[in-house]
Amino acid sequence: MITLSDVDKAAGATNLEVFGAFHPKGGDGAPEGTKTLVLLGPKEPGFWRAIQHSEEWQDGGPDPIDRWSTRVISELGETIGATALFPFGDPPYQPFISWALKSGRAWTSPVGILVHDRAGLMVSYRGALAFEDALENPTTAKAPCESCATRDCLSACPASAMSADGYDVPLCHRFLDTSEGQECLGSGCIVRRSCPVSQTYGRLPEQSAYHMSLFHK
Repeated sequence: MITLSDVDKAAGATNLEVFGAFHPKGGDGAPEGTKTLVLLGPKEPGFWRAIQHSEEWQDGGPDPIDRWSTRVISELGETIGATALFPFGDPPYQPFISWALKSGRAWTSPVGILVHDRAGLMVSYRGALAFEDALENPTTAKAPCESCATRDCLSACPASAMSADGYDVPLCHRFLDTSEGQECLGSGCIVRRSCPVSQTYGRLPEQSAYHMSLFHK
């Protein structure tokens, strides 16, 4: 039987990695018959370079990262015997946030967004694989915020748009229109970058800048 280590190795060959897994118990949105659900995220460093060299990026079409994810993860699922699921596309939407919390490797951060044991506040999910077999018990981790001495994320936002009180999206957009907001646009959200785990993840500033450009159209 395939193991989670096998899945991670196969995903790694496509610049993805296992970001968590769990055994669905029903009522959590997983497809019927799913006994193991594996979440996949970008493997850094290397993910962004792979995207830029992909056929989806080169063809100039819309949503290149989503199209790349659809192709690569669907092919991966066919190869290892799993159903591919995605956090984008048409409704009904897959409950990726609740799946992430069930995985034991992602938690709600002090500023309200997800934090991951590997990616920190830079966490994103490109897709998931649903297996009809019960793979071995997935590895879980301890929330990094529990041992974070400074919790800089709570005070990092220069506009105070993201804090313990929540995320004020309109305020964030207004700040990004100012000269002071150009650092966030050019290098990524300062709050996300303030997380010590984010700083060890290896995500390139130009990748964050690309996502910020889509967020702040």
